[in-house]
Amino acid sequence: MNGDKRYFFISDIHLGLDTPEKEKAKEDKLLEFLEFASGNCDELFIMGDLFDYWFEYRRVYQKGYFRTLTAIHTLVQKGITVHYFIGNHDFLHRDFFTRDLGVKLYPEEVSLTLNGRKFYLGHGDGLVKNDYGYLIVKKVLRNRVAQFLFSLIHPDLGIRIASGTSKKSRKYTSGKDYGELDGLTQKAEEMIDSGFDFVIFGHLHRRKFIKYKNGTYINLGTWLRQPCYGRFENGVFEIVDLT
Repeated sequence: MNGDKRYFFISDIHLGLDTPEKEKAKEDKLLEFLEFASGNCDELFIMGDLFDYWFEYRRVYQKGYFRTLTAIHTLVQKGITVHYFIGNHDFLHRDFFTRDLGVKLYPEEVSLTLNGRKFYLGHGDGLVKNDYGYLIVKKVLRNRVAQFLFSLIHPDLGIRIASGTSKKSRKYTSGKDYGELDGLTQKAEEMIDSGFDFVIFGHLHRRKFIKYKNGTYINLGTWLRQPCYGRFENGVFEIVDLT
């Protein structure tokens, strides 16, 4: 790699939304990718919504994701830095990802320098300026009082509610027409104008690879349409489809 690190990026996998058979097939694909990543990248960026819903109680987290969570922990144990950006389906993260898995957790967008290039990274929810309904919902979901009250609900019922809400949110995001200016594109251009080389978002479920002036805006789309990952090394970013 000529002294450069190799970085992988994935987004919007939405584990847990479909039938057990379809979910097993999707998770199998994800586990194959994570195994591949363990020997072929230095850092992995998960750009949000790995799960179709995630609400972390103080002493409980959803069963059914043991294999994925173990694979992520294994990556960290091998010395691979794993970054996770909280998405709109990540209703509440406490300290499980950071303390037990060793993952770096980001509630908002961040700027990082990778191989000498400036990156602006985030899930992207909240940046869609004409999505007023979601902006209101996000304030409620991120409100500490609302999260505390929800945590008092028994996990079996709470997870059922979160799952139903998540499915409605996903359908809304996938079906909404954001227009020519979706907010994320505007934000990406703004950040490139300010000196960033690459801007990477998820959330919209629509893949984009847009050259703008001296920079590039990338949206990784969703695994619900086409499983893929982003790869950056030697100054080149590309999106690779998983067959």
